[in-house]
Formats: sequence, structure tokens, C-alpha cells
Amino acid sequence: LTGLDLGTCTTKWTIDYLSQAEGSKEVKIHVSAVPQMDFLSKNFVYRTLPFDVFVRRAAEVKHREYFLTEDEKYYLRSVGEDVRKDIADIRKQFPTLAEDVHIPEYFEKEQFFSSVFRISSAGLQLWTHYDVMDNFLIQVTGKKRVVLYSPRDAPYLYLSGTKSEVLDVDNPDLEKYPLFVKAKRYQCVLEAGDVLFIPALWFHNVISEEFGVALNVFWKHLPAESYDKTDTYGNKDPTAASRAIQILDRALKTLEELPEEYRDFYARRMVLRIQEKAYRNDYG
Repeated sequence: LTGLDLGTCTTKWTIDYLSQAEGSKEVKIHVSAVPQMDFLSKNFVYRTLPFDVFVRRAAEVKHREYFLTEDEKYYLRSVGEDVRKDIADIRKQFPTLAEDVHIPEYFEKEQFFSSVFRISSAGLQLWTHYDVMDNFLIQVTGKKRVVLYSPRDAPYLYLSGTKSEVLDVDNPDLEKYPLFVKAKRYQCVLEAGDVLFIPALWFHNVISEEFGVALNVFWKHLPAESYDKTDTYGNKDPTAASRAIQILDRALKTLEELPEEYRDFYARRMVLRIQEKAYRNDYG
């Protein structure tokens, strides 16, 4: 989406303005010695910095002060006061900056879930993952490249929970991940002021081509009771899906009581039953 009225943030949010607006309040950040951050192997550390110091460091290419290396990358993903109970809401965590933002009104106010403030160093790449709610990625300053994959390509993405093991989507290790070539890639580049709608369950991999500031807005498009009440990030599977996966795990455990050829036969029957009962016909 282009040309939307996002408020004064697109012109006001310079490095100097950001630093002054929220001052020296402390923020918890990700610090990585390499550009590709991997949530599965946790190749980054968490550190705390005053917000104004963090903004200036994130905007640098080489650092005079650093935690790991002089060219380390920084990433802020805002969270609630208590990450186990509170959602990210720019109006609460960054109230001064929130006044500069006009969030596109494409959903009812009561559907609102969270507004996640993000700042990334140039070159930082986030792991491929999906979220369970629809969301807008609002690129306020800087430029991002976003690679997306359809939910139907999940069999080719080597999932571990909500995340893909394929870290480098541009140069994947096809000996380790041979099915990845079957995943259809969609790509767009977000310039400052652009907004990307990311539907629930769509996988996305984001690289900050420049130092940039963004805001993700998540909203509940399923009935509220469908979501896990302990989910403050918007990425826990719906409760019915979690229950179904637990039941499937128990069923697979039960199959282990059978000899291999029987286990193979009844597992294939289970797959056919799932395809017949749960697959969408228009997916092919």
C-alpha cells in the first residue's frame, strides 16, 4: 500500500528527533555479530542500552563502542512492560512517538492486538517465520526487502515451530534443504512510507537494506477466544490448532506400538484422512 496518510512520522523521525523524543529510557535489544539472525540457534545476545544511545549505534556502520564486534548489528522489537503478560503498544512504551503515527484504519478498533515498534541496523536479516494474526508492516524510514512464502508451501520450508530452518533464502543449502526449491518466492521492497499487508500464516523473511524504523500492527481477525490467552507476541498457534497437534503427537506415539510395515501403512491412511477432511480443495 502506498500513499497512505501515516502522520508526521515519515518526515519527523530523524536520528536526532528519535533520540530526543524518548531520551535515555532503557530498551532491551538484540545484538548480533553476523547479519543473519537465527532464532533457532540463538546466534545473538540480549543487551540493554539507553534508547538515545541505541538509536545512534544502530545507525552506525562501524562502532567505537560495542558488545561483540565493531560491525555488530542491532535490532529492537518493542515489548510490553511484562513480556509474559503485556503486549507491545507504541502508545504505552513510546507515547511521544505514538503521537506522530496515524495507523491505517482497515480493522475495527476492538480487533486491535498490538503495535510493535522496530528499529534495525542496515544489513540485518530476520529469520523466516509466520504469525497467526493479520498485520501491517509500516515502513516509516529506511528501506526493507521482504520475501514471502504462501502457507501452502509449509512442507518445503523445514519448519521448527513457527520458524523455518532455512536461514539464507537467497543462497540456501540445497543439500541440507532440497525441497526448498519448490517453495514459490514472492518479494517486494518497502520504501519509507510504504505499508505491507502480511496475512496470517504467510511466511516472511525481512532484510533491512538501510537503517530504518518500522511499526507492525497486529489485529485479531478470528473470534477472540480462538487465540492463546498467554500469547503476547501474536505468534502462538490458535488453541484449537495446538490441541490438534497434541492429539496428533499422541496418535503417532501410539503407532510406535506396531511393526514398521504396519506403522507405515496406517500413517499413510492417517495422512489420507487428513487430506480428505481438512485440506482446501482449491490448493490442489
